[in-house]
Amino acid sequence: MYDRLALIEKQYMEMQDKLASGTLEVKEMTTLLKESSSIQETVETYRFFKDKSSELKDLELMIEDETDEAMIEMAQLEIDKLKETLEKTDEKLKILLLPKDPNDGKNVIVEIKGAAGGDEGNIFAGDLYRMYAKYAESQGWKTEVLSAMEGAMGGYTSIEFIISGKQVYSFLKYESGTHRVQRVPETESMGRIHTSTATVHVMPEAEEIELDVKWDDIRVDTYNSSGPGGQSVNTTKSAVRLTYIPTGLSVACQEGKSQHENKATAFRLLKTRLFDAMIEEQLAKEGAERKALVGRGDRSEKIRTYNYPQNRVTDHRIGLTLQRLDVIIEGKLDLILEPLLNEFQKRQLMGEKV
Repeated sequence: MYDRLALIEKQYMEMQDKLASGTLEVKEMTTLLKESSSIQETVETYRFFKDKSSELKDLELMIEDETDEAMIEMAQLEIDKLKETLEKTDEKLKILLLPKDPNDGKNVIVEIKGAAGGDEGNIFAGDLYRMYAKYAESQGWKTEVLSAMEGAMGGYTSIEFIISGKQVYSFLKYESGTHRVQRVPETESMGRIHTSTATVHVMPEAEEIELDVKWDDIRVDTYNSSGPGGQSVNTTKSAVRLTYIPTGLSVACQEGKSQHENKATAFRLLKTRLFDAMIEEQLAKEGAERKALVGRGDRSEKIRTYNYPQNRVTDHRIGLTLQRLDVIIEGKLDLILEPLLNEFQKRQLMGEKV
């Protein structure tokens, strides 16, 4: 492991020398900056480990010749502390060296739809959108709605939005699936608890270099924007629907102020959906060789339950139950996401294919 870390440090130093040379083209510099950034934490952690290892060695040599009992005792306390630090740093290095998902650094496009439960399912979809938006805000990320269809009683029958920022997909990729809510709807006169669901689908945003989509393969349709219940909300055909002719995949956008803006946003969404389809196809080919930690994001898979009467959230994939629904629904998603990531890393360290 340490030979590999030394090689990574050498590569990092070579990258820094090239970046400082001032001879690189913009494209090459951008690529090199991205590569350098991806291993920076590993290199810095490795250097910290080497420094602490050197300190430990010096202290151990010192007490061999030391006769002062008080000094030996103080040194031994420091040695014990350094050994604990090195053990933790060693574990961190093992995790940093684990194979990384190539999509981890990307922005995401999230689709949320009200499912079972009619109006209550739509209202819950709105609650989930608000939860993700608040979490994104707490992380310093930007949220932008791409397409939304409001429910008649509130919430959304469907909403698609992009979250932009650092390593967004690495945090949110486990959110795909069916989210179930158990609570008493405001419209329930008898006070009975209802169960409703909403589906979430998280997709890494496609980059230009990964997917070459030609406008010749796209049919463009325009129409009037519509609101809850399907009623038209304006008289100009600003809404845009794009259909990728080779596969029949269709996306729509009406949130922008102009047809041009909606067309650009819909194209961005179309590329991401095509890229997501490519990923799903690859996963299907891998089949049994790939053991998924939390499923493959199948929207029919129930991944989490939000029980309001008990203030409880349960993630069924890792058996995690927290009596913290009130803060989680307000965007404190780290309470769930960190245990999910820890489980993923634990299984990787055990050699499982995830």
